[in-house]
Amino acid sequence: MSNTTPVTPATVAKTTPGHSTELGKTEIADGVVSKIAGIAAREVPGVHALGGGAARAIGALRDRVGQTDHSQGISVEVGETQVAADVKIIAEYPVALQQVADDVRAAVGQAIEDLVGMQVAEINVTIADVFIPSEDNDNEDESRVK
Repeated sequence: MSNTTPVTPATVAKTTPGHSTELGKTEIADGVVSKIAGIAAREVPGVHALGGGAARAIGALRDRVGQTDHSQGISVEVGETQVAADVKIIAEYPVALQQVADDVRAAVGQAIEDLVGMQVAEINVTIADVFIPSEDNDNEDESRVK
């Protein structure tokens, strides 16, 4: 019998990015990690949008032409086995801000661990603004895609 462990889809899926196996090396670009974190953060109830100021203005234009930037408001540092992320959100009024931040942290951490296969060193959440719905933007809010 051979001393090497047979390579199956299950063992390949558990390899960490940048880790070599018998079949080769897997590397995941920082932009992919940012996009996964952004998608996870947008799905959290109470998050209206990601990013701040100018990034949101540019993001709104991109959304209108169908070019959503899923990594907007996300900054990641990817190491060999760990990821650190900074997430900037716009919260919806009236949500408990600490709870939304904790939920974002949990969702982003879970997505990085599950989909990227790396440990999370830290996730810093900045609440850059609070979205207050009004009659003027009710129609815009209904058509908003997270």
